[in-house]
Amino acid sequence: MMKTLLDPHSVMADVLLEHNELIPVLNRFGIRLGVGDKTVLDLCEEHQLNPDFILTVLNVYLDESYIPDASLALFDTGLIADYFHHTVENYIHELVPNIEKHLNAFIAISGAENKELGMLRLLFLKFKERMTRYLQKVADFKEELPDELLHDLKNILIKHLSKEYNQNLIYAIVFSVHSLEKDLAAHNRLRSKVLRPKLNELDSSGMRQLQHIISADHQHQPNDNERLLTNRETEILKLIVQGYLNKEIADKLNISHNTVLTHRKNIISKTGIKTVSGLTFYCIRNGLISV
Repeated sequence: MMKTLLDPHSVMADVLLEHNELIPVLNRFGIRLGVGDKTVLDLCEEHQLNPDFILTVLNVYLDESYIPDASLALFDTGLIADYFHHTVENYIHELVPNIEKHLNAFIAISGAENKELGMLRLLFLKFKERMTRYLQKVADFKEELPDELLHDLKNILIKHLSKEYNQNLIYAIVFSVHSLEKDLAAHNRLRSKVLRPKLNELDSSGMRQLQHIISADHQHQPNDNERLLTNRETEILKLIVQGYLNKEIADKLNISHNTVLTHRKNIISKTGIKTVSGLTFYCIRNGLISV
C-alpha cells in the first residue's frame, strides 16, 4: 500500500516525530535537530539544498514502493555523488561506531574477561572490518551493501547470549544494530532507484569521476597480516557450518579424525572464532557461503 508521500510543505518536525529513522539521513544534508516548525522547503532554502532531490531521498527511505518521477534525470550527478559520499562517512564514523559504543559498554559492565563476550566482540569486529572495507571501495555500484551480515550479528545477539546478562543493555545493542540494518535496506533501495538510473547516463569518464567523488579519501589499505585459510581448511570450514560432525567430515574427505581436529585447531587459530555461529558469520563475511 502506498504511504503518504512528503511534499515541499510537509512540516519536518512532524515528519521526524513519526519517522525517527530519517534523522541521520537529514544529517547527511547538514540539517540538524532543532528544526522548529519549518517545512521541507524552508529547510532546503536555509541550507541551499535542492528540494526535489531531498524529497526523493526521503520518500525512497519511507516507502519501499516509491519510484522517483522524471525529475530524477534533472539531478546533477555531483549532487547525487555528494549524498552517497556523506552516507559512507556517516556509516563509517557514526552509525557503526554507535553499535561498538553500546557493545563496549555492555562488555565492560558484564565482565570484560568473559570469553563469550570476547567472542561477541570479535564477531562485531569482523563485521566492522568487512563493512568498512566495502564502503571504502564503493564496489562497482552493482552489489548491495552487506546488510545480511548485520542480520546475522543481530541473530547471534538474540539467540546465543546467556540469559543472565542485563536485558536492557542487550536491547541497546540490538536497537542500534536494527537501526543501521533499516538504514542499509533503505540505502540499497536508493542506490537502485536513484544512483543506478543516473549511472546509465554516464560514459566511462563520468563513471570514474563519480566513483572518485564518493570514495574520496577512502582508499582501502589491505591487511598484510591477514592469515588466509588453506584450501583444505576452507573446505572443512564450509562443512562445519553446514552442520557436519568431525567424524562425518573425516569420512566425507577420506582423512583421519585427528587430521580434521588439526585443521579445526588451525581454523580457530587463524580466524579467532570458536563457535559454529561465529564461523558461519566468518564464512558469510568472506563470501565462502551465501545466506
